[in-house]
Amino acid sequence: MKLGTKKTIKNFLQKYNSDKVKAFAGLGLIALSLTLGLTILAPKYVTASDHDDGEVDTKGRNVNLTDLYVFREQDQNPSARKDDLVFIMNTNPRSVARQQYYFSTNALYEFKVSRVANKDETPTGKEDIVLQFQFSPPNNNGEQQFRLTAIADGKKRSSEGRTTSLNANHKNPTINNLFLGNTRVDVFAGLREDPFFFDVEQFFRVRAGALGIGPAVGFRPTNQAIDFAKGYNVNSIVVRIPRSFLAGYSNATTFDVWQTISVRDPRTGKFQQFERLGRPGINEGLIVTNDFLNAFNSIPPTADLSPAAAPVGAEAKKTLKALGNDNQRTNALLGAFLPDVMRIDTNISSGYGNALNAKGSPIAGRKLADDVIDITLGVLTNQAVKTDNVSYEGTPGNPSQGHKPLEQQFPYLALPN
Repeated sequence: MKLGTKKTIKNFLQKYNSDKVKAFAGLGLIALSLTLGLTILAPKYVTASDHDDGEVDTKGRNVNLTDLYVFREQDQNPSARKDDLVFIMNTNPRSVARQQYYFSTNALYEFKVSRVANKDETPTGKEDIVLQFQFSPPNNNGEQQFRLTAIADGKKRSSEGRTTSLNANHKNPTINNLFLGNTRVDVFAGLREDPFFFDVEQFFRVRAGALGIGPAVGFRPTNQAIDFAKGYNVNSIVVRIPRSFLAGYSNATTFDVWQTISVRDPRTGKFQQFERLGRPGINEGLIVTNDFLNAFNSIPPTADLSPAAAPVGAEAKKTLKALGNDNQRTNALLGAFLPDVMRIDTNISSGYGNALNAKGSPIAGRKLADDVIDITLGVLTNQAVKTDNVSYEGTPGNPSQGHKPLEQQFPYLALPN
């Protein structure tokens, strides 16, 4: 069932632009929108995808986000330094084995971070820190040079590194030891196995049945459930960064993180955001209409609760009700998961299901093997559905599940297929 059209995106973003000016004038968000490169018209040459949400014919996979991971490194590796955090951005879904894929030379890949004073507060979407990556064309060895630019507290610092190519020994990847001022930041960029696990085909059948647009079905048993990401690679950007750098001159120990991809508009030469991702399984799970997904991914978190975003929120609310939630619980869930950012309280152990704040929002980041789908299904259905019967390690005897063991050292993702 397709409810949206290209005109829907145009109207949505036009209304967002208008409401934003009315609601946020004087707060500096108009300048923010210019920084993001947002225009009134949604780009026709690219649209958004989180493991393929927002499908169009001209979409390139290397500018598609798949997942965001944020965790204290010591929780993944007990021998790591106490202060370090790891950010992981995965792109280029469904990358087949032994095939080289490159980062786009026409895009900005960005981690964005807000400092949070109170773990229970509503996310502001303020861009206190931006880590921005730009990639050059590959050389004869299949390596790409990249520039990392950090924008924080009125300062812009840059450093350069290179990717790990398919021809390299992936057990000894290129780890770039970069310096942003006096702060050392380590970066890996290159192919790794996609760590995500989910019986996504069956989820969409289950959701369609709940919405009344397909037969009512449940998830497949463990010996039949299919992990759609098994055997695929992704292009990964992995950053190890000290918490002190993110805190800057503040005492912040809690942060909101999200990631975006912006592509240069050939008509204007300016970068325009069309991809955005925070928590897993929220926008692509709750929003059905393709054009609404595109519109949602084209705006910053500051607009998620604006009047302009009401049509998208209404569709998410309809999905939540179809999953068995009453009106009160539905509103509470929307309040917990919007704006869409990933919060991490660095004073507690990392893990998607480890802790919630007073709003019911996860506040402990996300580790690589966290079963975020089971956690999310349980929350969104009030425990009526608890699992899709897929795990990272897989089920013995089921060849359609199972991932390679995670690496014990940075960048931690399993070696590429």
